[in-house]
Amino acid sequence: MKYDDVMKLALERGFYFPSCEVYSDAQAGFWEYGPAGVGLKNKFIELWRRELIRRDKMIEVDGSQIMSKSVFEASGHLASFADPIVRCTKCKSTYRADKIIVDATKTVIPESAGLDEFDKVITEKNVKCPKCNGDFGSTKKFNMMFQVGIGPEGEEAYLRPETCQSIFVDFPRLFKTMRGKLPLGIAQIGKSFRNEIAPRQSLLRLREFYQAEIEVFCNPARLNDLDKFSEIENTKIPIQVDNEVKIMTCKEAVDSKIIPNKFVAYYLGILIEFYEKAGIDIQKSRFRKLEEKEKAFYAEVAFDFEVETTTGWLELVACNYRADYDLSGHATKSKEKFEVMDNDEKVLPHVFELSMGIDRSLYTILEHSLREDKENDRTVLSLKPYLSPIHVGVLSLVKKDGLAEKTDEIYLKIKRKYDVFLDHSGAIGRRYRRLDEVGAPYAITIDHQTLQDDTVTLRMRDSMEQNRIKVSELDEILSKKTAFP
Repeated sequence: MKYDDVMKLALERGFYFPSCEVYSDAQAGFWEYGPAGVGLKNKFIELWRRELIRRDKMIEVDGSQIMSKSVFEASGHLASFADPIVRCTKCKSTYRADKIIVDATKTVIPESAGLDEFDKVITEKNVKCPKCNGDFGSTKKFNMMFQVGIGPEGEEAYLRPETCQSIFVDFPRLFKTMRGKLPLGIAQIGKSFRNEIAPRQSLLRLREFYQAEIEVFCNPARLNDLDKFSEIENTKIPIQVDNEVKIMTCKEAVDSKIIPNKFVAYYLGILIEFYEKAGIDIQKSRFRKLEEKEKAFYAEVAFDFEVETTTGWLELVACNYRADYDLSGHATKSKEKFEVMDNDEKVLPHVFELSMGIDRSLYTILEHSLREDKENDRTVLSLKPYLSPIHVGVLSLVKKDGLAEKTDEIYLKIKRKYDVFLDHSGAIGRRYRRLDEVGAPYAITIDHQTLQDDTVTLRMRDSMEQNRIKVSELDEILSKKTAFP
């Protein structure tokens, strides 16, 4: 299914839609989740907690979205967090330089390249403004931080462009109060804000977006001293080598030096296991090692976890070895101590990061799960049952003869344990189709036989198979079928 099909589903079935859409001055890059989207997002986050946070005994925090200027001076964002832009000298329209070059010439230039490189390509390829065919001025840098004023004096502060900075500045307190021991994973889910030049394609590039970030603090001298590596050493990961995606085990990737050490390989391994359980087609995924000019300014080694969609390869997770960039920067700026004891050794920890885009991940899950069943004339969203915003629909065959009352009775028994949709109206086939589109894996139909023997029909979304079961067995069956893995 294509991007337009996902967009149509999202709008019609309440997954997501533009913010402030009733107003003509609504800004691009802001989207809101409807009921179905909230259900999917919350379950995706719970799966993330189960498969990554709890598995690795990480701790989770919830930091402030507005942070002081000093934080971003120390982190380098005020100096380096910028995109290259060009402005038309004729109509004054502004574009991202790397994107306008790709659109016009198919030439890919990393956004971190020097400004003169963009100017050179624009001149040599005669790139013009797509609106008025005017010439572009020189490429400049545009800082994407959202500045805010605090209090009546308007003291300078910023909306966070990533959720991880509060983890870094809070690290000394967290390590002490939680009796930390290296390696220590600290995680955070929340909103980040980036003043994107040209937000586009709904959830794929936003100005206000959800991140799930994990920062693992470690002793750089012990990156191959990891007992738990045995848990994933045979886990297969798709990794791009010389422009070719190869499937290899984590152990093979470390032995061949494609991944630098067991520490990094371990987290790439548990990440791929998580996304497979989330419903991503792993055959359409890859870990791509970034070249020097592609890496973020704070990264020593970087892998992007990318997934193929109908819009192209989409980065879902940035996997960055940040070394001691962050802790040393905050230590210098704040004059506080960030070293900790690792056994009998004083260490300034290094950091490995898994920075996940939740919105992009949800879009990809929707696209990979959406299919057209032409044989049965229906659209099906084949989400994993534990991620479906609706676990089960409860339907009365007709509203008369006491069936509506019996349906309500069954609904009341299960609604607090499962996400249930009650539906009395319309043809039963049409009601099944609506549930198929929103991803509900099961439907319960109450008919006249129910009144006689207290049984109902349980319909399966993907196969359309229908089985007769006792009402008394519903809870046990649904519990097994919708449980997290």
